[in-house]
Amino acid sequence: MSTLQITDLHVNVETDQGTREILRGVDLTINQGEVHAVMGPNGSGKSTLAYTIAGHPKYDVVGGSITLDGEDVLEMSVDERAKAGLFLAMQYPVEIPGVTVSNFLRTSKTAIDGEAPALRPWLKEMRAAMEKLRMDPSFSERNVNEGFSGGEKKRNEILQLELLRPKFAILDETDSGLDVDALRIVSEGVNRVKDETGLGVLLITHYTRILRYIRPDFVHVFVNGKVRDQGGPELADRLEDEGYDRYLAATQADA
Repeated sequence: MSTLQITDLHVNVETDQGTREILRGVDLTINQGEVHAVMGPNGSGKSTLAYTIAGHPKYDVVGGSITLDGEDVLEMSVDERAKAGLFLAMQYPVEIPGVTVSNFLRTSKTAIDGEAPALRPWLKEMRAAMEKLRMDPSFSERNVNEGFSGGEKKRNEILQLELLRPKFAILDETDSGLDVDALRIVSEGVNRVKDETGLGVLLITHYTRILRYIRPDFVHVFVNGKVRDQGGPELADRLEDEGYDRYLAATQADA
């Protein structure tokens, strides 16, 4: 079983006002097959955690470690992290003009596996995955995310997840901008990959509605760059009723 371990992680970012500390000592261990929900108010460091794991150069790790099966993730390049089994579904997926969805997916699969998949079986697998996600087959020949709606972009992210089959998926506010039908379809895709491959999931969200479809094993509350509370699914239900005020008040009292 694979394990993604984050230990005492401290991360800074440069702003117009100078260096700002975002993560202030984060500890988190995710095993394959587990779903960990990270919740918290805006600006609490949730997305910083996601992009730091993925290797975004904007974020400067000044302390702590991230390991995947004992290997130092922080020493890996972005593509090495992907090959090792890490996947990031972005909150705002980018457009890639001139590159079709089909070419992007096959090129990505080739880079991860070290060899190109046989064309006919690959096309069959891609079309089957698109059908499960209620994506029109014509999307395979469109440029990546160009002219896609918010929901279509998120389905395209999960299409990548279905075909690339990573060990761990970091889903950064995948529920953002989705209507009820799209949320259900996207969630079904995540659950399908988890059930079939033992995917480990780090699910970052503000709201509990996606947790009705992707049931977490663990919930972690982020406030001011730290994990302030953690528990099981019942913690998410409590947050739905109470919000984050008591955590914010405790943080201000500690300052």
